[in-house]
Amino acid sequence: MYRLNKIVKISLLCVIILSLIACAEKPSDNQQDNNLKVLLSKAGVSANQFQVSYSDAKVELGRLLFFDKILSGNRDIACATCHHPLLKTVDTLPLSMGTGHQGLGPTRAFNPSRTLIPRNSPELFNRGHPIWQTLFWDGRISGNVSMGFTTPAGNQTPVGLENILAAQALFPVTSQDEMRGRPGDLDVFAQLNEVANIPDENFIGIWESLYQRVWVIPAYQNLLRQAYPGTADQQFSFVHLANAIAEFEIASFTSLNSRFDRYLVGQSDALSNNEIAGAQLFYGKAKCADCHTGLLQTDQAFYNLGVPQLGPGKDIVQSLDFGRFIETAVAEDKYCFRTPSLRNVALTGPYMHNGAYSDLRMALLHHLNAISMLQNFNVNDLVEPFASSVKNNLATQQDILNSLDDYALNPPQLSDREIDLIVDFMHSLTDPAALDLQHTIPTSVPSGLAVFD
Repeated sequence: MYRLNKIVKISLLCVIILSLIACAEKPSDNQQDNNLKVLLSKAGVSANQFQVSYSDAKVELGRLLFFDKILSGNRDIACATCHHPLLKTVDTLPLSMGTGHQGLGPTRAFNPSRTLIPRNSPELFNRGHPIWQTLFWDGRISGNVSMGFTTPAGNQTPVGLENILAAQALFPVTSQDEMRGRPGDLDVFAQLNEVANIPDENFIGIWESLYQRVWVIPAYQNLLRQAYPGTADQQFSFVHLANAIAEFEIASFTSLNSRFDRYLVGQSDALSNNEIAGAQLFYGKAKCADCHTGLLQTDQAFYNLGVPQLGPGKDIVQSLDFGRFIETAVAEDKYCFRTPSLRNVALTGPYMHNGAYSDLRMALLHHLNAISMLQNFNVNDLVEPFASSVKNNLATQQDILNSLDDYALNPPQLSDREIDLIVDFMHSLTDPAALDLQHTIPTSVPSGLAVFD
């Protein structure tokens, strides 16, 4: 009995010692919190100071235009088709399906006589924040109100744009495959699509034609006058429509009340221990914040991360998407795409510029093992028509790898547990308001066209 008691005492002592060692090795919650705050300070991340201001009348005009198919050449697609509030401002497809296809989101039916849009439809959250200086995956729109905007329209870029988001709103309507349609197309009423027959390079002509469609509808005339009091009728143009669409997007999709935001304003218990640990990795060892910088987690720069090619591509000869290179013709920009914001990222898949990954964790794994993920990309993870559009032959792989970025060449080494913690942190970037955007959807639009397919 004595011997047994001695063994029990020794065992208990060992347990106590091991517990003390574990406690010494594991930082306390306060330590974790303090460590993260140091990392955030070094990364220059602070609480949001941006305050949304908008005109209710302009928002209402923009809301109706955002959902009205009158802005598409064939009257069969709206801005909302690819950026639907019920789908968290995306369409949930790897690559979007523009004019000529039918349906919404995952049920959108592919028309084989048309083509896929070469890139994934990006989410619209927080695009009104003044941080934004570039838009589109290749950054083909850049600038600000004071410096002016660089756009594909060159010297046809109109004056009077109120922000970069309004500049962006000018261009989906000019794309044949996105919204404008092809020469000779008939619209949903079997009438000739007059907008599609305007030459591609005549941006002013396209905008004026679409504006006239809107202006002849009396309800839109009244909405324009209410949104822009004091503006003479003859002064209205497509710019006023673009500014109103941007106003609606800013009012509806500014989304900066996540648990991470509450943590940044001092609510230390807004994040779980796992999320704090994941944030420490994100801003520390994993080096995610080297590119996903600032409040919105984007440096708006362009990187080649070795993402496999799928879709029709932007290059009509090689059917490949060379990304930023298309805009700059600089060899180092080949296959480079802009760093996306991570706000509401858990809601807005699929991920990468072409939606190659439907799973957030898989997208993170690609960053950490780009070469292997490119070489072993599983086409079976995609459905048709996306799977058959993958171009991942050895020559294409090698061309992509020739200009791979440093992070993809020398990624940090993380354990499965550490990867899971980073994913946990990214879930803390979800604003609850983004979960329910039903209130942004009108029941009807002035053109009388269907709001839902």
